Amino acid sequence: MGAKVLERFPAGAPRGSWPAEEYAERRRAAGEPATVVMDLKSDAFLVVVPGGEDERTRG
Repeated sequence: MGAKVLERFPAGAPRGSWPAEEYAERRRAAGEPATVVMDLKSDAFLVVVPGGEDERTRG
């Protein structure tokens, strides 16, 4: 199953700040099934939607 990455956010956001979750919520309000996942390799939060090609699977 692939996922399309909409946006990346560094994991080091200030305490109490959730920019990835806030962005995902705005996308969900616009009708996209956005989800936040953690990319441990890059230490970033990714906002993704199902389908499409994930950039790691392109070759």
